[in-house]
Amino acid sequence: MKLVATLFAPLLLTGCVSLATASALVDVSVIDRSTGERLDVYRHRGRLYVAGIPGNRYAVSLHNKSGARVLTVVSVDGINAISGQTAAAAQSGYVLSPWQTTQVSGWRKSMDEVAAFYFTSIDDSYAARTDRPQHVGVIGVAVFREAEPPRPMPSINESERSRAADQAGASAAAPIRSESLNKQAESKIGTGHGERIDAPTRYTDFRRASSTPAEVITIYYDSRANLMAQGIIGALPRYAGPNPFPGGFAPDPRY
Repeated sequence: MKLVATLFAPLLLTGCVSLATASALVDVSVIDRSTGERLDVYRHRGRLYVAGIPGNRYAVSLHNKSGARVLTVVSVDGINAISGQTAAAAQSGYVLSPWQTTQVSGWRKSMDEVAAFYFTSIDDSYAARTDRPQHVGVIGVAVFREAEPPRPMPSINESERSRAADQAGASAAAPIRSESLNKQAESKIGTGHGERIDAPTRYTDFRRASSTPAEVITIYYDSRANLMAQGIIGALPRYAGPNPFPGGFAPDPRY
């Protein structure tokens, strides 16, 4: 398979945490960096959701659950978190060592810094400010296993077939523009391009075991109010007028 430039994610020492997803290779969760809290995950109709607070910085936490290296291609609002390209699974990502946990806390600007992720309005989001608001509100991680040690050089025909497979994967993963999503964008929140923060990394080689991800983890996000309005977070029941028989026994007065 094609060798793609990847970044090695430095190990972050963390305490015992409750991870968000029950995936096979990598657990993904969202950390509110302004409060230090791991955001609760809500499951609704087969999807995972978190509620973000506008103005708060956040990070995508990745935990490699396997005893082998994996490549994680991180997408926020349909944009690759390293390159800033419209995201596709065949692009560059972060390589995690066995059992490693790390946090992706912003858009990579250099080998030493990222521009912090923070929850914000659609208009202020990095996606909207680069004319790509169609996929605001979703975090995705495509996970690849590492191939076995290289075999002898393949023939020209085999090389061409391998290259074609990689290109097909990139094409299939490319986001599809949708006018209906554009119209809904005003009611959502997105991810901003914040202040520069230290996040040193380095390049490493990684050969994918296949051109398609071993798994893709998807977490949708919006404000708590919007998630409640959609019935994803349990909202208070609507007031339907006084009920003459609400049931129960007579409670003690508060005073």
